[in-house]
Amino acid sequence: MPTKIDPNNLTGPQKAAIFLLTMGEEFTAQVYQYLSEEEIKRIGIEMARLDYIPSEAVKKVLDEANMESRELLADLTVSPDDFLQQSLVKAYGEKGKEIYEEIRQELGPKVFEKLRRLDPRTIANFLRNEHPQTIAIILVHLDADLAGQVLAHLPEKLRSEVVFRIAELDKVDPEIIQEISAALEEELEAVGGTFSKKLGGVERAAEILSHVSRDLEEEILSEVEEENPNLAEEVRKYLFTFEDLLKVDDTAIQAILKEISTEDLKLALKTASEELREKFFSNMSARAAQLLKEDLEIMGPVRVADVEAAQQNIIKVAKRLEQEGKIVLAVGEDEFV
Repeated sequence: MPTKIDPNNLTGPQKAAIFLLTMGEEFTAQVYQYLSEEEIKRIGIEMARLDYIPSEAVKKVLDEANMESRELLADLTVSPDDFLQQSLVKAYGEKGKEIYEEIRQELGPKVFEKLRRLDPRTIANFLRNEHPQTIAIILVHLDADLAGQVLAHLPEKLRSEVVFRIAELDKVDPEIIQEISAALEEELEAVGGTFSKKLGGVERAAEILSHVSRDLEEEILSEVEEENPNLAEEVRKYLFTFEDLLKVDDTAIQAILKEISTEDLKLALKTASEELREKFFSNMSARAAQLLKEDLEIMGPVRVADVEAAQQNIIKVAKRLEQEGKIVLAVGEDEFV
């Protein structure tokens, strides 16, 4: 499974990696001259892990750099791993090859990259019969987020043993890692198509749909809905998130507030960003905003499912108001003519 990129929660090295990939090899080679070898390795590791970069992540990074994204997106023409190697060689020649090899060693053998492309449950099923020490060595070569998800799918009795061994790990003989990787490679080849790369899914379908016109998007979803209503609803959830309400103007927020319940709003804002909360507060009367803030402060734990349901209720209202021509849900500059 590709490294999951959250456009709203990018680390510094991730931002740097995405920015450099967008700017091209020549530019990146020049930037390396101003970085320490340790900084290059940190960025290089993130770059090599970027199998798939959502367009919104690219746009966010370029927006922060105050650069026009549409002119630069087409420059992403090589794989991150190839880009890393070629840019390092351009910057340092033979020394660049050495830095690249050090980065590759830290990432582990290529077989670990194959594992990173798999679904967490699939990886867990694949590893459940391995020795806890072997599982520990494999998990430390995965991203922490993915490793945590894999751990959650392992048999209960195995989890603590694996964590114990991870905590006890210090240095591992490279020969042992090579033996593990060779065995993994053989097992992956033996199972063949069972471990194919995840390319599609609801989220990917939604991302593709987000790049067509809104009329065509609704036309396609209506057709999907006739065939599978639940699937259409799942895709819709990814097309417009609650946090996307940050992108709409104040007039639209005010129209939405008139159509939703206070209870839904209170639940929906429970996990919302401070920025989105303030957007809603600023479009309410001072007294209503103060009461809502007080309610949020004293609100106890709530079920995640209830929060998500409330957010979806508000999104449905926003979508309905847009279809009625009362508001515009601004997604990007190309939405306006």
